[in-house]
Amino acid sequence: MQRYSGKTVIVTGSSSGIGAASARRFASEGANVVLNARSKEDLEAIAADLDPERTMCVAGDISKSGFPEDLVARAVDHFGALDVLHANAGVAGGGPFAEASDEDIDSIIDINVKGSLRTARAAYPELKKSKGAIVFTSSVSGIRGDYEMVIYTASKGAVSLMTQSMALEWGADGIRVNAVSPSMTRTKMAGSLMDNPAIKDAFLRRAALKRFGEPEDVADVVAFLASDDARFVTGVNLPVDGGVSASNGQPNFPAYS
Repeated sequence: MQRYSGKTVIVTGSSSGIGAASARRFASEGANVVLNARSKEDLEAIAADLDPERTMCVAGDISKSGFPEDLVARAVDHFGALDVLHANAGVAGGGPFAEASDEDIDSIIDINVKGSLRTARAAYPELKKSKGAIVFTSSVSGIRGDYEMVIYTASKGAVSLMTQSMALEWGADGIRVNAVSPSMTRTKMAGSLMDNPAIKDAFLRRAALKRFGEPEDVADVVAFLASDDARFVTGVNLPVDGGVSASNGQPNFPAYS
């Protein structure tokens, strides 16, 4: 299946986890893939397994004003167009909110919210030309609250709602905007949680499929939402959570994606 042959995809936060899996999935379907994260070395490690003729690394921080525009410009200069943005870059953090510092708030909001907004805004002119698609990585934590995760849930709640607003605003331009909301997925971000027996037990009791998510579980859904197979789908925030969001009424727990 080569749904992305000749198309160009930017994947932010693609040096590990869901972003890396997404980049690999798009590449396997023929896409030109632009990898982005803050670490050049980590990006190059992912790129080493991809076709060098169809892969580009652009290291940088999407939360910094001006960088998202540079990222898009370099992608278009190199490959000629932009068809898909997977706005995946994000950070997490938890703890009692009453003890949170301004730096704690800024570190999460700047990347998860401002970075996502700026990257989508930068991509808009090119996606309007290509009638392209945006897929945000939100989280089940953006659908309902989690214990000692106030800042993270606020940031992912914003991502979930900006998905709907952009879909409404940009639909007439032919741009579809959707989001995936993973639950606990086997990434660096969630690794410490999976090692916590209490959290592991709480998650597996709530998850209908009785296992943690894998990055590829999410990447496969991202590739669907960005493809022509989902051509009449926009404004959707799709849980990719093993059935966790169906477990209403049970205690919440930290659920980094």
